[in-house]
Amino acid sequence: MEEVKHSYNETDIQVLEGLDPVRKRPGMYIGSTDARGLHHLVTEVVDNSIDEALAGYCNHIIVEILSDGAVRVTDNGRGIPVGIIEKEGKSAVEVVLTKLHAGGKFGNGGYKISGGLHGVGVSCVNALSEWLIAEVRQGGKVYQIRFNRGIAERPLHVIGDTDTTGTTITFYPDSEIFETLEFNYDTMKSRLRELAYLNKGLTIEIADERVQPERREVFCYEGGIVSFVESLNKNKETIFDKVIYFDAAYVDSEIEVAMQYNDSYTDTILAFANNINTEEGGTHLEGFKAAISKVINDYGKKSGILKEADKLSGEDVREGLTAVISVKLAEPQFEGQTKTKLGNSSMRNAVMKSVTEGFGTYLEENPREAKELILKTITAQRAREAARAARETARRKSALESTTLPGKLADCTDKDPKACEIYLVEGDSAGGSAKQGRDRRFQAILPLRGKILNVEKARLHKVLENEEIKAMITAFGCGINADYDESKLRYDRIICMTDADVDGSHIRILMLTFFFRFMRPLIENGHVYIAQPPLYKLSRGKQEWYFYDDVALDKFYEENGRKGFDLQRYKGLGEMNPEQLWETTMDPKSRTLLRVSMEDAISADEMFTVLMGEQPELRRAFIEENAKLVEDLDV
Repeated sequence: MEEVKHSYNETDIQVLEGLDPVRKRPGMYIGSTDARGLHHLVTEVVDNSIDEALAGYCNHIIVEILSDGAVRVTDNGRGIPVGIIEKEGKSAVEVVLTKLHAGGKFGNGGYKISGGLHGVGVSCVNALSEWLIAEVRQGGKVYQIRFNRGIAERPLHVIGDTDTTGTTITFYPDSEIFETLEFNYDTMKSRLRELAYLNKGLTIEIADERVQPERREVFCYEGGIVSFVESLNKNKETIFDKVIYFDAAYVDSEIEVAMQYNDSYTDTILAFANNINTEEGGTHLEGFKAAISKVINDYGKKSGILKEADKLSGEDVREGLTAVISVKLAEPQFEGQTKTKLGNSSMRNAVMKSVTEGFGTYLEENPREAKELILKTITAQRAREAARAARETARRKSALESTTLPGKLADCTDKDPKACEIYLVEGDSAGGSAKQGRDRRFQAILPLRGKILNVEKARLHKVLENEEIKAMITAFGCGINADYDESKLRYDRIICMTDADVDGSHIRILMLTFFFRFMRPLIENGHVYIAQPPLYKLSRGKQEWYFYDDVALDKFYEENGRKGFDLQRYKGLGEMNPEQLWETTMDPKSRTLLRVSMEDAISADEMFTVLMGEQPELRRAFIEENAKLVEDLDV
């Protein structure tokens, strides 16, 4: 890696454009103004501190949710430059915080590697905050500047002395911009823990002062991404005792890979570029997959376990693989729908080279483990061939790919997929009500009987034999796994509608597990939703009110008193007549839908393993820890 120069001052700051558009069109800059956009503000501030860590000047970052709902991020880096930028007539601190794309990441000065360049900068955080205070510790002095909705109250000024260096940014998001101002501790914790894994030896602290006693956790992983893989595999039976790790350094990039096989039937491969989770993959992931296939096939033939004519597919060699790929490069190019796909073509060859050498060396030096791995992949190949045979048999029977839709599907009349939605309804009774209550122009109903197969414990050919799963695959029309083709998806919205009790929750998790493992793009691209049926109906005379949780019901009682109302607790969807089901749960004008997102794929993968996997003691521990949730669902 080329050495960065040690100076970092106002001459390194370049200004590319003004800040005015941010408040007018916040969604263009932070993606949305909902909870996701709110948390993106924290990411932008933390990214600046991470950039200081990447440059070798910071080893401790503290993120605190304050009692008033503001967030404070403190690091022990060099501090934002405080000198005056002559062209602007303002301090570098003020310029960085008031000009979009002003920073030390655009020329060859401040940073060689930066994750923050992918984002929109701390100036956007300032523009979208009711107030923001920046404190810089530098040169023995503490400097401060305060902004109100992006406008400085007064220039940067000295407020004290210090013997430390670093930056502290405290901000309170603007209620005029955001739909919610409530920061979620677990969402923030998940991202910060991920950053600690990706930056070996960096200490990241998170605290929440809103609760008493104060909640505080510290993350620091000397093992880096090796610890990350160990964490991902902690609830799974691993094939090898140790995580395989190798790294490589080139002129303008660094590559780290950690990998370990487990006995599951799916793979979990996370790829990062400059600490950014490249959810859509990219050239580094392509290089990794190609190298894994080549190394295993070459070793299998060289050792005589595979015949010359044999060829294991990428799917075979990745079955049960957990891997983290982390690349750091000077000029990242991000592409894709959400700018989370790495496009640098040089990274494909660089990763291929490092994985071929690193993984190839491991197999040569560990022949027993290598043989065990080859035999595992051969088993995976046989299972895949059995699944293909089952799939072809199913196709001949018109079960998966055919114009014959499932008999129990009540389809909609509109043929434009963008306008259509399908409700997956638990049970025939609720299915009957849904069919009668729906708007048949754009709403399709697919009743599912009982609990679908737990795909976490089954290979593909078993999954394809399950009647309920076959019905879903046929109805959706887009195929599964490698056959998935979104252009053939028959509905834009797939809505899981189950009873608001523990059984309903379990059925919903089984559905989501199936989507997560076999149709993941459905979740990634925002097609999967959860319907929110009401828990209660209050009536008085001809008036009716519906409530979706206890909080809303109690609030209504506080405002109106309890006397004179008849309360009905819905135990299942089947208790509602078609008109009630339409009004409360299916009418686009009045219903509430929760979109299922891949925002935290790591937690989701772990959750599915715990809830649906082979270890009942983990499931029991989870239910005991979350007993309150279970009680709420089963009142």
